[in-house]
Amino acid sequence: MNTPLTSSSAAASALPRVAVLATGGTIAGAAPDAANTAGYQAGVVGVDQLLAAVPALSSVARIQAEQLASIDSKDMASALWTTLVERVNALLASADVDGVVITHGTDTLEETAYLLHLAVKSAKPVVLTAAMRPSSALSADGPLNLLNAVTVAASEKAHGQGVLLAFNNRIHSARDVVKTSTYAVDAFQSPEIGALGWVQDGRVEFQRSVVRAHTTATPFAVGAPWPQVEIVASYAGVSRLAVDALVAAGVRGLVVAGTGNGSIHATLQQALAEAAARGVAVVRSSRVGSGHVMRNGAAPDDALGFVSAGTLNPYKARVLLMLALASGVSDSAALQRVFDTY
Repeated sequence: MNTPLTSSSAAASALPRVAVLATGGTIAGAAPDAANTAGYQAGVVGVDQLLAAVPALSSVARIQAEQLASIDSKDMASALWTTLVERVNALLASADVDGVVITHGTDTLEETAYLLHLAVKSAKPVVLTAAMRPSSALSADGPLNLLNAVTVAASEKAHGQGVLLAFNNRIHSARDVVKTSTYAVDAFQSPEIGALGWVQDGRVEFQRSVVRAHTTATPFAVGAPWPQVEIVASYAGVSRLAVDALVAAGVRGLVVAGTGNGSIHATLQQALAEAAARGVAVVRSSRVGSGHVMRNGAAPDDALGFVSAGTLNPYKARVLLMLALASGVSDSAALQRVFDTY
């Protein structure tokens, strides 16, 4: 489906052109009654209905809407990731599109956003948004989030900032943002360094710029088969069963959600060291909600061939490791340079 929403006025014809790609999620969810914010079905409201709920969009941009998927984002899969990246790149390559907004579920939004941050090949704005309450709820947060996302995507200030999230009036970088609450409308934060800026009442302000390389400054692409990368966790009494089973199944990479500064239980560390010796890429991240994992800080990375994820949480580290392996990078020293760069 491709539904242009246009106005006949001369003023409207001068507005930026923004493509809205809908993928489902809570923002497109509906429940039996307005007081229900948990027992709803995600992804059942179409993109045309989402847009119709925000008439102010017509004063911000000329919208081209597409229903790319209708899923609960907990079920996001690599095939849809590939489709999404390819569609975003195709849209942004057109002179008829000035920016892209993606409506998405909150559960895996930070992973999708970081993937796009690494694989989109344009300086034009790409802005994700979502909701913590279904569209049928009292005080649904989706309509304002959608309006703000389109406002950011239509702003010249957003050019060159990489992939962004507009949520609860804040603008976050895809690299930094994480979901921090199961229920609050202020569910997304950038714990280490804060939001990039804010958007309110049509005004877009950036307080800082993205420093690490992204979008057009990365070598990453999608299209080839995704390498199998899994996540394991370190905790009291952990066994090596999961690592041994994954290695036997032919996994290409393992990200470990370590304790503290990426520290790993001795039993698990031995299994991971043996995996690395067999050519499996091993990346140390942390299960802690913020901070960074220092190389050689909690494990002898140099001796064992491990890679530090730096400030990336395990889920984002998995995204970067998959893209790096798919691009042909597998040596631990080269992988560490990738994690230090992106």
